[in-house]
Amino acid sequence: MATTPLDRARVARTALKLLNETGLDGLSLRAIAKELDVKAPALYWHFKDKQALLDEMATEMLRRMNEELLAGAEPDADWRTALTAAMRGLRRHLLMYRDGAKVYSGTHFTDLSYAAPMEAHLRTLTGGGFTPGGAARAWLTAYSYTIGHVIEEQSMGPDPARAEGGYDLAARAERLAAYPLAAAAGHEMFRDYDAGFEKGLAAVVAGIGATMLET
Repeated sequence: MATTPLDRARVARTALKLLNETGLDGLSLRAIAKELDVKAPALYWHFKDKQALLDEMATEMLRRMNEELLAGAEPDADWRTALTAAMRGLRRHLLMYRDGAKVYSGTHFTDLSYAAPMEAHLRTLTGGGFTPGGAARAWLTAYSYTIGHVIEEQSMGPDPARAEGGYDLAARAERLAAYPLAAAAGHEMFRDYDAGFEKGLAAVVAGIGATMLET
C-alpha cells in the first residue's frame, strides 16, 4: 500500500497524468486508486464523486497556468495584447492534457487560484476604457471562445492515443457532394487549428473592442 500521505492534490495530479492515457471517458476513480496503490474507497474521503475530482483537477490545471495567465496583465498594458496573450496561454495549457478543455469547462474551482489572474485582467480592461461590467463580459466572451475552440479541436483533431490523423475530410466531402460549399468548408474548419484559432481570436477581440468598449 502507498506510504506517501494521500491528499487531494496528490490525487488530482495522478488523475491528470492518467487523463493523457485514458481520456476523460476512460478516467475512473478505480483506475486512479490503482495508480496510487490504494483501495478505491480511500478516494471518497477526499472526493464525494467524479465531478468533485474534476473540480480539483481543473483547479490544479489553473494553478499550473497562472503564471502565464498573469503575464502581460498590467493596468497600463494594451488590453488587446493582454487579452490575446491570456487566451493563447489558456489554449496552450488546455492542449497539454487529453480532453483538457472538457475537464476544465463547467467545473467549480476549489480555491481562489482564479482570483489573481481574473483581477489582473479585469484591471487591465478597465484601465483600457471598459466599465467593470463591460470588462467582465469582454473576458467571458474571449474565455468562452477559447474553451469552445479547444473542445472542438480536441474532439475533431488527431487522437494521440489512436495515432489517427483527425477528421476524415475526404469521407466528409463525399457525404456532402451535393453541398459543395459545406464540403469545402471542412478544410477551413478541421485543418490547421493554430491558424484557425488565431483568426477567430482576432475577430473576437476586434468585436469586443467594437461593441463593449466605452467611447
